[in-house]
Amino acid sequence: MNKSPVILLEFNELCPSLMDQFIAQGHLPSFKKLRDSSAAFISEAKERPPYLEPWVQWINVHTGVPASEHGALHLSEGHKVTQPAIWDLVSEAGMGVWLCGSMNIHTRAAIKGSILPDPWSSDTAVQPAALQTYYDFVRRQVQEHSNASAKFGASDYLAFLSFMASHGLSRQTITTAIKQLRSERAEGKRWRRAFILELLQFDVFADTYRKQRPMFSTFFLNSTAHMQHVYWRNMQPELFSIKPSEKDQQQYSSAILEGYVHMDGILSRLLKVVGDDATIVFSTAISQQPFLHYEDTGGKRIYRPKDLAAFARWAGIKNVKECNPVMSEQFWLVFENESDMEAAATQLEAITLDGTPAFPAHKEGNAIFSGFSIRSQIDPEAKLISPTATSRFFDLLYEIEGLKSGMHHPEGLLWIRDARVPRPSPNQHVELESVAPTILELMNIEIPAHLKAPSLAQGSLVKA
Repeated sequence: MNKSPVILLEFNELCPSLMDQFIAQGHLPSFKKLRDSSAAFISEAKERPPYLEPWVQWINVHTGVPASEHGALHLSEGHKVTQPAIWDLVSEAGMGVWLCGSMNIHTRAAIKGSILPDPWSSDTAVQPAALQTYYDFVRRQVQEHSNASAKFGASDYLAFLSFMASHGLSRQTITTAIKQLRSERAEGKRWRRAFILELLQFDVFADTYRKQRPMFSTFFLNSTAHMQHVYWRNMQPELFSIKPSEKDQQQYSSAILEGYVHMDGILSRLLKVVGDDATIVFSTAISQQPFLHYEDTGGKRIYRPKDLAAFARWAGIKNVKECNPVMSEQFWLVFENESDMEAAATQLEAITLDGTPAFPAHKEGNAIFSGFSIRSQIDPEAKLISPTATSRFFDLLYEIEGLKSGMHHPEGLLWIRDARVPRPSPNQHVELESVAPTILELMNIEIPAHLKAPSLAQGSLVKA
């Protein structure tokens, strides 16, 4: 049986080109250390838009099968996956696991270990129950970070701080949080608060890792992916027709670089926690590139309901069981039965803005996946019209800050720190689905016959 723990580091959508640039400039010493001690590949996803999405590709990583087989195409659809994930097979082999924040996760059966789902999941249970306080607080922070009307009470913060005090809260995280709050008075830059949440997530990961010593762990971070989506325009304004203002440049020009530096710091701390003998599998699943569509029409703007449950009531939608916001403008409405779901879909699809249908309804079982579909700038006095009501648009929805300026790219980073994986030639491309069989082989677990991508521990490379 494998004696060395395996840690799957999931730093969502970091870019090969930016990683090389920032390492060369001396900004990322920990990433350089990990890359230099690893077999470094470029992974490539098979899917293309509209299915080139992290909530699809991370399932590819975890199960070793493409979307055409696992069938989960939206956030919070991990429960649809029938193929076993890496952790299912590790747990069945009698080894402990610790899943910290991984996207769209599912478990085939009860697993031996701890589970902290991503903040957008609604169908995967937190395990053990002691993590629920942390999960509920972070989930609401992430889902509503762009919503100025979302409020947290003193009791919410006290419960969260009480949890953190007994689950690894570090002096470094406290110091960084205080420094950030003080700096906002002079500099602004509230976007850096996303880094504080990830430092807290690392504290929880490290605390659980030290206590349980699992043989397989995952650790997921997403802040830099968000920075790239929103602030690529500020990093490379010369690429875009719509130029950022001087004020915006003062606020956001360094956001992406700061995101990479922040993750480099977390990587440094994590390497100390897991030690030199652990196998590290660092994956980004996919990456990003400049988003230049909509530049001639004012840029892509994104709007979402201020209060999803209140919006559903306004739209005349009845018998809603759950309202679950996900990323950007998207949300799920869940119902008890198909009849209620069909009636709600009719109401949603009838909502218009200036005569244009505004909320497409994608039906999935007893649920609807939807979101405001108009991307242009909305007039302050525009009216949103449903079959049962008419209201000012901005009484119901708000605009998410920043024009979209980064989009997904199928290539990603895949570094494996384990001597059993041969060093490839420079920029060697491999299938994203090779991650799962590689980890299973490194852990001496039989690779299921349905996995078709090769294990990289065999040195089987796909293409140059």
